[in-house]
Amino acid sequence: MSPDLLNLLGYEVLAVDTNEHDYHIKARTIGLQGVCIHCKSSNIVGFGRREQMVRDLPTHGKRVGLYIDTRRFQCRACAKTFYEELPRIDEKRAMTKRLSDWIGKQAIKRTFASIAEEVGCTEFTVRAVFADYVQELEKTIRFETPKWMGIDEIHLIKPRGVITNIQNNTVVELLPNRNKETIIKYLTGLQGKEEIAYVAMDMWAPYRDAVLQVLPEAKIVIDKFHVVKMANEAVERIRKSFKAELAPKVRRTLMHDRYTLLKRESELTDKEALLLSGWANNFPTLALAYRLKEDFFKIYDARTRNDALALFAAWEISVTHEVRDAFSDLIRAWRNWQPYILNYFDHPVNQPITNAYTESLNNLIRIMNRLGRGYSFEALRAKILFSEGALKKDLKRPKFERQVERFSRDVPAFAMGYVLADNNSVSDQEICYGADISTLTRMIEAGEI
Repeated sequence: MSPDLLNLLGYEVLAVDTNEHDYHIKARTIGLQGVCIHCKSSNIVGFGRREQMVRDLPTHGKRVGLYIDTRRFQCRACAKTFYEELPRIDEKRAMTKRLSDWIGKQAIKRTFASIAEEVGCTEFTVRAVFADYVQELEKTIRFETPKWMGIDEIHLIKPRGVITNIQNNTVVELLPNRNKETIIKYLTGLQGKEEIAYVAMDMWAPYRDAVLQVLPEAKIVIDKFHVVKMANEAVERIRKSFKAELAPKVRRTLMHDRYTLLKRESELTDKEALLLSGWANNFPTLALAYRLKEDFFKIYDARTRNDALALFAAWEISVTHEVRDAFSDLIRAWRNWQPYILNYFDHPVNQPITNAYTESLNNLIRIMNRLGRGYSFEALRAKILFSEGALKKDLKRPKFERQVERFSRDVPAFAMGYVLADNNSVSDQEICYGADISTLTRMIEAGEI
């Protein structure tokens, strides 16, 4: 009797052969075939055998091939032949079900090529198993529709849409593109979309138009990050405009000091403040651009939209003709998107509606995409959304507010605290709030994904 290296219920090990890289295990099923798979008759007889090779979980650092002595039967009732059913085998992939489950989980955090090498199959097979695994995951997990939603983008070969839950700092979806039709389709299919109160976004018209069409009651907020970065970009234009007239050595110095020019004045070190003072003395226009950038940032210290509007009006007057062209994009954007920019100031300063965490996620996805060259969009999406340990199931709740006339006598007491499912929902779905961005940060930096 050969040692049972398999530990696979329903099989008996007949022989084991091993070499430096592989285990080759000959086995057979335990038990009798009950009925004909065609007519369900129990009047069946043996009708030959064949050896069927399937792959199993790697063991002791070696690949495992399982050679099953498979019985063939003939049914005396219908005269048809068939092979016995093999328990715990994924016949679609010619591997054990535990191996296909293992590949699915491993593919979330490892490259397909490394898994294929460890198992002894093709990379194409790993991709196919992973696709099936993700499809099954999506049947069992539903991300809660965020009441404070963020819509942003990331460039992975081309722009992709990123949907976040601002309250819980989680990502809930990656979309194949950022087109209006794609955003509309996603928003339309959301359960509980009527409860979305705020949507933070950048100044991309298709986002705005999609939200206005599908979520007319939601308040659009242009993300602070995308507005203030335009002030930094204006300073960069001024800095670059001096390059042609500078000596090479001075030009290199100014290039290295660009990060000092982009920093907030309150965050400058003594050395950086001294450097900035030197550039200001030599280039008054650069000093003016830096001061305008700082003054624009201060607009976001306003407590109300009227205060912010007044601060912007005063700021625009101070933009002189020397730097007007550099700041023209920012001024135009404010005018074109003013109602949505000002919506930012209608919310308490201690609970801003902002996509700051979405930008952090974008940086992480770029790093991950470089590490996993060749990933399809679908694979990258799955790795972000379904990484084990990153799914957030505890809700970070906002401050309790009394609701008026929102109670229904038809709702049973046991339903309180749970999401009420509609007729189309899947009762065994687990509801969570998306992949926690801070956890994803840690996992990617630690090389766990």
